[in-house]
Amino acid sequence: MMRKLRYHAAILMAAIIPVVCGAQVKTDGKSAVIEGVVEFDKTVWDFGEVRQDQGPLTCSFNVKNLSGEAIVIYNVVSSCGCTGVKWTREPIMAGGTGRITATYSNDEGPYPFDKNLTAYISGIKKPVILRLRGIVLAKKTSNAELYPQKKGPLGFRSTDIKLGNLSQGSQRGDWVSVANLGDVPLNVTFSDITPGMEISVSPNPVPAGETARMTYVVTADRKKWGKNYYYASPVVNGKKYSPIGIWTFTKEDFSGWTKQQLADGSHPDFESSSYDFGELRKGTPVKASFTVKNLGGSPFVIYKADADSEAVRHGSVPTVPAGGKMTFTMDVDTGRLSQGDNDIVVILTTNSPVRPIVNLHISGKII
Repeated sequence: MMRKLRYHAAILMAAIIPVVCGAQVKTDGKSAVIEGVVEFDKTVWDFGEVRQDQGPLTCSFNVKNLSGEAIVIYNVVSSCGCTGVKWTREPIMAGGTGRITATYSNDEGPYPFDKNLTAYISGIKKPVILRLRGIVLAKKTSNAELYPQKKGPLGFRSTDIKLGNLSQGSQRGDWVSVANLGDVPLNVTFSDITPGMEISVSPNPVPAGETARMTYVVTADRKKWGKNYYYASPVVNGKKYSPIGIWTFTKEDFSGWTKQQLADGSHPDFESSSYDFGELRKGTPVKASFTVKNLGGSPFVIYKADADSEAVRHGSVPTVPAGGKMTFTMDVDTGRLSQGDNDIVVILTTNSPVRPIVNLHISGKII
């Protein structure tokens, strides 16, 4: 049940949190060029493992103006009162560089932290999300404890890695630390890489007992919508291991649409966003139905439906013409649900500029 709740929360966050990938982004997993206007030397600052007694932690993000005119950093908002932020207030001239500096208080205890900064910059349609992350330790901890997931002598904190939101037409990249848990250098490559992803480790070979960065970049593909996994099998000193998974949530990019295109876009209006099957015995088949009207001026398309339970299955969802109405169903195998109350979330990824993501709920009690 706890695993289900974690998945539920993770996919919901992926669907609703705005990120830098809302804009056109090109990246190598480290620096990022956004809409051809600005380049950040990094969008993630990873402090790695730090101790509580180190006090506040400070980092900076450099912003280069790639446009032909001055730009301004209007505002930078922190997601948490524990993170203070300063930034270049004067205009950044063409070719010039500004800076955003953040300080994390490091007084929240010995836990992992991941804080967001939302930067509003002239010339960019959507804000840029910057991240500060790290692991605060109460005491010195061995790499074997910090990197418990092992592929031979190569250690990972996790082999199920969240990359975040990805807009069509963009790339998204990030990196995590991996550790050499052995006593000889490790040469690390990858095989069976899912198309659309690049992945590498640096430095390579990874020195004995040291850590390295595993960098990964995913390029959006219009054949893939919603939640998708990208896999890669580590090959460590010539030996191949089972794959790691990196997942992202891909949705439509409306940033380049004109006002008229947005006004003429599809506009779904669901009669209800929830379906309650009541109280049933385990194994009783259920068909959950949802009815939607399209109030917009163009057809409404559901690119993909992602459910947070393997009990839900659905066929193809027909397109709803402008001014049209349809009802579609999803099959629920209640034999795969747990006893007691259940609430399944189905996330629809759509072509609607007003509702690019739609959350539907299927609930009921199994006796």
